[in-house]
Amino acid sequence: MKLIIKSFTLLALLLGSLGANAATDDDPTLLLSKASARVAHATSFKKYWDGPTTGPKLAADKMIVFIGANIAGDPSEQKLSDDLKTVTASVGWRFYPLDSYGLQSRYAESFSRAIALKPAAIIFAGADAKGEAKSIAAATDKKIPVIGWHAALATGPVDGLYTNIGTDPKEAGQLAALLAVVDSKGKAGVVILSDASSVNLATKSTGMIETVKQCTTCTLLAVEEIKSTDKPEQILQHMGALQKQYGPRLTYMLSTNDRFFDLLASPAAAGAFGGEPSFQAIAAGFGSPNAFQRIHSKKVQLGTVAEPMIMQAWQLVDEANRAIAGDKPSGYTPESYLVTVQNIAYHGGLNNTFDPNNGYQDAYKKIWGR
Repeated sequence: MKLIIKSFTLLALLLGSLGANAATDDDPTLLLSKASARVAHATSFKKYWDGPTTGPKLAADKMIVFIGANIAGDPSEQKLSDDLKTVTASVGWRFYPLDSYGLQSRYAESFSRAIALKPAAIIFAGADAKGEAKSIAAATDKKIPVIGWHAALATGPVDGLYTNIGTDPKEAGQLAALLAVVDSKGKAGVVILSDASSVNLATKSTGMIETVKQCTTCTLLAVEEIKSTDKPEQILQHMGALQKQYGPRLTYMLSTNDRFFDLLASPAAAGAFGGEPSFQAIAAGFGSPNAFQRIHSKKVQLGTVAEPMIMQAWQLVDEANRAIAGDKPSGYTPESYLVTVQNIAYHGGLNNTFDPNNGYQDAYKKIWGR
């Protein structure tokens, strides 16, 4: 099935141009030049606030329910849940998380529990809003707005959501693959760890696959489906078997998420690989603390497309406040940010997180009248 997403930024439009040209260009030097420009742009981040500057004053004493697809099993959702708890507490709001534990059959149950709590808003994270259209409609019928985090392919009002926020998943996949192309000077031997458990992750996989195929001097060795619900030992054994199978031809392993590479720090990793991994790892998200540590130490991992989790928690509270006030969503979507050893000293990288140094907290406090 062909996946189509909205272009979120000029950067994404430039990459679309790269993709269209690469399919017909036989000049690898031209492609490498374009890829290098894309990577250079993605490793920078604005030091000034480019988000909303106006909006409603903060409503008092509201409760937000957070429905996570798999809070216990997905470090990115756990981080977002923790950050939301911190932000809501700082503004005097109440926060209630509900975990669906990676089981789609539990989403409807989570929504029923959330609606029964009569919150001011529901945040739905990490799952496909289209698949939960009835539950979202049930909430909105009760005048409870539902805000998505990576719950659709597009940002903004979509699929019954008041708004959906998050970085562009296809762009994240493209950037991860482009880093391998640029770092190898167009000679990458790539294995992609794909995860089709959500529309977001599947779209990242598509972005990686298409981009590697555009590099005619690179080699796409394999696309391996690995589920986040697989046991860690199984995932490690799978990665170790891939290294053994492809040997020196495997120079880069790409993944939709850092969580698979985070397993490399476990005691079982040495046995699975017979020592150290021989490839460079690149992830299309989310920017885990362990990923930052690996990049900083120049050990195994070359880069990650990091999510601004803390900033997104502030944005989710702001979007919820806009919905409560009956205003339109802000429409804000930040550009994707590629973290490598060259820029890891900035925007929170020394603390092993991506926390943009652009004044977002002061901007939101000013909007809210705090």
